[in-house]
Amino acid sequence: MRVIIIGAGIGGTSAGIALQRLGHDVRIYDQIRENRPVGAALSLWPNGVKVLNWLGLRDEVAALGGHLDTMAYVDGHTGDTMCRFSLDPVTDQTGQRSYPVARADLQGLLMDTVGADRIHLGMRMQSISQTDDEVTVTFENGQTATADLVIGADGARSLTRDYVRGTPTERRYSGYTNFNGLVPIDTRVGPVDQWTTYVAEGKRVSVMPVAGDRFYFFCDVPQPSGIPYDRSTGIAPLREAFAGWAPGVQTLLDSIDPATSFNRVEIWDVDPFHTWTRGRVVLLGDSAHNTAPDIGQGACSALEDSYVLGLLFATTSLGIEDTLRRYEHARTQRAADLVLRARKRAAETHGFEPDVTEAWYDGLRRETGENVIRGIVGNIADSPVSIGGLLA
Repeated sequence: MRVIIIGAGIGGTSAGIALQRLGHDVRIYDQIRENRPVGAALSLWPNGVKVLNWLGLRDEVAALGGHLDTMAYVDGHTGDTMCRFSLDPVTDQTGQRSYPVARADLQGLLMDTVGADRIHLGMRMQSISQTDDEVTVTFENGQTATADLVIGADGARSLTRDYVRGTPTERRYSGYTNFNGLVPIDTRVGPVDQWTTYVAEGKRVSVMPVAGDRFYFFCDVPQPSGIPYDRSTGIAPLREAFAGWAPGVQTLLDSIDPATSFNRVEIWDVDPFHTWTRGRVVLLGDSAHNTAPDIGQGACSALEDSYVLGLLFATTSLGIEDTLRRYEHARTQRAADLVLRARKRAAETHGFEPDVTEAWYDGLRRETGENVIRGIVGNIADSPVSIGGLLA
């Protein structure tokens, strides 16, 4: 097939690799002009890592990943450890370690694997049209491209989604703003091999190790949408939100360089929907299931899409539209479940119902790790990379 993919993010590039491995002619178009992804890093839980292993990138991804052995929650005010436990059970039950990775590093690896000659940047899609036999994409610069299949991996504000559904999709504000970036590892913030999260007041400050002796940090501040922010003020919103918090948090704030690695992102999601295909056009990744990051499954879910799409094109032969319908049937409910789990988790942790969040804090002080591990593995258990109900 001739395949056009709109979007060179994690979903688009992984789908491109999967289809290239089957011998298809893949071209990726993205409006970005260079590899500067939104967000500093991401969590690759075992279901996502397994897809990358399947794509032939096992060693490369392991080299990009931080060494994550333990997880801990810390009282944001006092700095006292509420609970700390090993993440080995996740590895043991799934057969694969988890890796926090810098997003630019992973995206760069995937783009390099696809091949620079196959990726066209600075190409903003304007419209899609199709006949019974092919699909044509028109770009804002007047250029067009035609293929047998178009995959819309064009993110949260997807134009492909509008085409597939026939109407613009309204996004839903998740109730908080996320600040994130990369800083040098500092053990005063947390151990080098630990996911450390400070919590209080419905807010979170979290660090995870990634390659290069760096922490990926993210800070969640519940607040209305649309609050003005001027980048010249740097981390002033974090100084205000976390004034008086524990020394580890202050050390983290002191290490942030807003000129080199600092992002501010309002968190939105989209109500689940089940129409992902229109003829020879199909949705993948955030365009199909835009989710809040509260269970760390956004990138993993996009990778699952690529895995299923690749498997179906390798194993079915009744035509493109038939294969896309089978992909839609296989993926929409699983993806919807993850969106709703993340939404529920956001409400629990961000103080939208103060009594619920306080009860969660109380539970953390008694946590042995069993409940958290069950939740993490539960998000993975129904993944298409599971075999016969097993996580092997």
